[in-house]
Order: sequence, then C-alpha cells, then structure tokens
Amino acid sequence: MKKINWTVVLAGVVVGVAALILSGLGNPANMGFCIACFERDIAGTLGLHSAAVVQYMRPEIIGLVLGAMIMALVKGEFRAKGGSSPATRFLLGALVMIGALVFLGCPLRMVLRLGGGDLNALLALVGFALGIFVGTLFLKRGFSLKRSYTLAASEGFVLPAVLLIAGALFLIVPSLFRISTEGPGSQHAPFLIALLIAAVVGALAQRARLCMVGGLRDAMMFKDFKLLYGFAAILIVTILGKLALGGLGWGKLTPFKLGFAEQPVAHSNHVWSFLGMALAGWGSVLLGGCPLRQLILSGEGNGDSAVAVFGMIAGAAISHNFGLAGKGGAAAAEAVSTNAKVVILCGFVILLAISLINLPKGAKKQA
Repeated sequence: MKKINWTVVLAGVVVGVAALILSGLGNPANMGFCIACFERDIAGTLGLHSAAVVQYMRPEIIGLVLGAMIMALVKGEFRAKGGSSPATRFLLGALVMIGALVFLGCPLRMVLRLGGGDLNALLALVGFALGIFVGTLFLKRGFSLKRSYTLAASEGFVLPAVLLIAGALFLIVPSLFRISTEGPGSQHAPFLIALLIAAVVGALAQRARLCMVGGLRDAMMFKDFKLLYGFAAILIVTILGKLALGGLGWGKLTPFKLGFAEQPVAHSNHVWSFLGMALAGWGSVLLGGCPLRQLILSGEGNGDSAVAVFGMIAGAAISHNFGLAGKGGAAAAEAVSTNAKVVILCGFVILLAISLINLPKGAKKQA
C-alpha cells in the first residue's frame, strides 16, 4: 500500500474547515463549496439562464483558480498548454455539469452532503464510482483525447483573467449582473472573505493534486488510495464540525442530520441521482479530473481544462434553460423532469461514442 501523503490530508482538512466556515458565513446549507452549483450561479448572474433563485458571482470559483495560479507561479509549475480535442472537452464539461445538477452537487458537495448526514448522497456516490469504473475500462484500452501543446504564456492566463475581471466588475458595477434576492443564489458569505478562503483552498489543492475522480480512478487502476485520504479528511472534518457547531445557529451551518428526508438543497430521487452522477463520473474520467481539478488545472495554465470549465458553465445554462436540473425539496417523483431523464440517457450514448472514437485503432476492433 502507498504511504499516506500528508499534504493531501492537510488539504482535505482545510477544505472541510473552509466549507464549514463558508456555510456559517452565509453559503447555503451543506454547500460551503460546490463547483457545479457555483458555476451555475455564475452562469445565472451573467444572464446565461433565467432561473432567478440561482444567480450570483461566486467568489469561491474565482478564488480557487487564482489561488492555484499563484501557487503554480511560485512553484514554477505554471505551464500554458492546450489543443487536446477542445470541442470534445467542451462537450464533456457540459455533460458532467448536467449530470451533477440532476443530483444537485459536484463530487465535492457530494462528500459535504454525506458529512452533513444526507444519505441521498450515498446513492449518488455509488453511481459516481460506477461511472468512474466504466471510464477506467476505456483508459485501460488506451483512451486518449490526444496530446496538448505548449502555448504562449498569455493563453494560460485567459480564464484567470476573465474570472478576475468579472469579479471586479461585479463589485464595482453590480447593476450589470443579475443577483438572486431569494433561494440559494441569495445565500452567500461576504465576497472578499469567501474569495480569500477559496484562494487558500485553491493553493493547497494545487499542491496536493486534490481530485476525487483521480482518487477513485487511481484506486481502481493502481491500488493507490492516497488522493482518497484527502476526501476522507473532508468527510471526517465535516461530520465533526456539524456535530460540534451545527446546533449554534450560525448562518446556514445546520446540525448533523442523518437520513434521506428534508435535507437542504437536495431531493430523494435516487435512481436519477445515481445515473446523473454516473454520467458525471464517466465524463470526468475522460476529461482527466473532477470539476474542482479542472479549475485547479486552469489556474496552472492548462487551456484544455479552461475549455472544460467553459463547457461546464454552458452546461449549467442548458440545465436551467431546459429544465434539466433537479428540484431541491420536491417529492422524489417530481424532482427530476422528463427532459432531464432523456438528456441523461442520451448523455451516456454520447460518452460511449466519445470513448470508442478515441481508442487506438487496435483497441477499437476489440471493442
């Protein structure tokens, strides 16, 4: 067994503590961090969808990318590169987002929901792991989106610059943006504090290579569990924090509540949560990392990951413009629309096609 990487564990502890603090300061319950939800809110504040309850310029997304970028620059690991199947990566990013929003959370929020006692996330975790397993079957056969190329340094700064400018404009001229007055989008920690906390998390995640998809993939393919220790740390810190602090009535930090019913920003349609996260897991394996990892890689100058992030934002807009996102608090039978079910099933067909098309010639014949 591989030795424990204590940098990964430390990063997990910090992420767990940061998530508790952000919920205490105003972020939605069980949503101290959620890459899918926060990119959805950014899509909303930019006017890319009209769901009035999920529109806000989330500083956590900006901070994660900037923190990773600063750490990569300090450590000499900033490398501008790209050109690896950009259109396919954009599509994969959109599909990952659509699957995650059916469940109502990215892999990171899935762990945070489990840490709060939300057992609905357990079913999603099983689906997520299954999706990753399917993805690894194609990796073992040689799946590849082809090589990336070294680019001008300016290319690596595009996404960080776009996010930084958008955040600055949001603070200086808020009237340019749509901002929720109710619902999850109206619940947020103070902007600058959240930005700073997320930057610290981004820097640590860059050093630790924190990625739940990578952790499960490596465990399945190489029996290497070191990245999973970070998510185990997030889970343990969240459980302990909820038990110790959840009853204080601090912001949106709710007590630990074990069960399926009445969980915050969640639903109990387990079949489609399972399938949504299976789609997200498979798509993330093909991309080479979970939504959090794509942000961190973007901060390191990876243009391919930046394209995936833009795809996720587009996927969030599609989800809310076409009624694909799950409905938090709704009865299980009403929580996932027919549109969403059709798109999820079509998404599996698309992932299968992408997986087969990008196999080496010999492996295609065997498949």
